[in-house]
Amino acid sequence: MAPFSLMTASVSLLAKSFSVVSCTGSLASRCTSVLPAAYISPAKCLTSQASGPPKRPLNGYMRYVLQQQPVMSKQNPEIKSVDIVRKIAQQWRMMSPEQKQPFEEASVKAREQFKVDFQHYQAQLTPAQVQQQAQERKQRMAKRRAIRKKRELTNLGKPKRPRSPFNIFMSEHFEEARGATTQAKMKSLLEDWRNLFSHQKQVYTQLAEDDKIRYKNEMKAWEDHMVEIGREDLIRDQTLSTKKKPAAQTPTAKKETKKAKAKAVKKATATGKSKSTRKTTKGSTTKNVRTTKKT
Repeated sequence: MAPFSLMTASVSLLAKSFSVVSCTGSLASRCTSVLPAAYISPAKCLTSQASGPPKRPLNGYMRYVLQQQPVMSKQNPEIKSVDIVRKIAQQWRMMSPEQKQPFEEASVKAREQFKVDFQHYQAQLTPAQVQQQAQERKQRMAKRRAIRKKRELTNLGKPKRPRSPFNIFMSEHFEEARGATTQAKMKSLLEDWRNLFSHQKQVYTQLAEDDKIRYKNEMKAWEDHMVEIGREDLIRDQTLSTKKKPAAQTPTAKKETKKAKAKAVKKATATGKSKSTRKTTKGSTTKNVRTTKKT
């Protein structure tokens, strides 16, 4: 057993040395050296949990990032990880299609294997598990839609909601609060807020009322602007309902409308009576004409 373990250890060391030598060259040597798909390990993108579905495979670019990131961070330990990823992305854009081909081919093979694994996973599920997965998918989609809508409203400049008295108190005293962590500071601020007297809380209550007025005015201006640009779908339902309702009438206006209604009723009755009298006169004349003809 000992010689076999030594052999395997030496083989792994040789493989590691080969990967280091192939990646520590210059940018041109790293981009022009086209590795076969077997050397681009798909283990990270095809790992799946025993109870969960298989993970989706990585594309060619992400495979290249995973290959180059440890090498770049080792060569440039002073650079941040974000800047390293940017450098790798720049290298990927400069590479030719032939240089990207091994990573793309490995991604295609991983996608094919993922389809097989996913079909096998779906075949093992019970109807209850399939229903649960569909429900979880709906929840994820709803969460994504909410995030997109919130981002869109922020980009359109929707005003921030009014703050509560405690929120105003917390924002003013957060830096000087007791505690090392954020949770500890919030807990200490909540205790301080509860220990305040009513006249001390009244200051923050008044600030919160002013903030409500600010929010009301800004929302009115914002919703008017949304109507102008044709985004009525973003207006609140309560605002739409108030706009659809007719304006409230004053007592004098109500009296005038009542008088107008009464006049209209009188006219209708008068016209009805005149029509009935006309009909009766017409009927009597026709009867007289008939009697004269008979005689």
